[in-house]
Amino acid sequence: MFSYRHPHPAVTTNVVIFTIVSDSLKVLLVRRARPPFEGSWALPGGFIDLAEDLEDSAMRTLERETGVRGVYLEQLYTFGQPGRDPRERVIAVAYYTLVPFERVKPRTHDGVGWFALDEHPKLAFDHDEIAAIAARRLAAKLDYSTIAFGFMPEEFTLSDLQHVYEIIQREEIDKRNFRKRVLALNHIEASGERRNGSHRPATLYRLKNPGQITFIK
Repeated sequence: MFSYRHPHPAVTTNVVIFTIVSDSLKVLLVRRARPPFEGSWALPGGFIDLAEDLEDSAMRTLERETGVRGVYLEQLYTFGQPGRDPRERVIAVAYYTLVPFERVKPRTHDGVGWFALDEHPKLAFDHDEIAAIAARRLAAKLDYSTIAFGFMPEEFTLSDLQHVYEIIQREEIDKRNFRKRVLALNHIEASGERRNGSHRPATLYRLKNPGQITFIK
């Protein structure tokens, strides 16, 4: 079998896992147990297997760290700055995903946790840059896709969905215009149930195609 003599860089996948909890956009981080950056927090990830597809590697990382599978996963960017990893020449292919908090079952040990996006500790490698780019990509896609629906539980109100948009965009949204726009997308449907509260009962909705992201023309 032919083999090139040229040095081969190593390849990793890293996944920026977003959720919304306690009215805050949060990212899942893991504490590194060995050098380099031992004891520092980092994005979940690892080296790909030689016979493994990039997305399969990212999905494996996602399921290992959260117990979640079958959710929307998007390739974000490739990070290949020389020296980004002190061990050797390493190229990282980053992905990001959105998961409802109720579905996540992180590994039960002290080395994993949710951190507010603007309050997390300094991360290992160039993971601060990766997380920041993922957050900007997420906010930008709200205008032309249904990506925010990935945060929703099985049933939710329109107010719940609007709150997700407001958390990500960090600004208030006009209620009437938002509801008109969302319902026109025809991506959600009434579940037939209502949620009781201090005011009149609110209609509960569900996604017609969970895990599917629609791009708006």
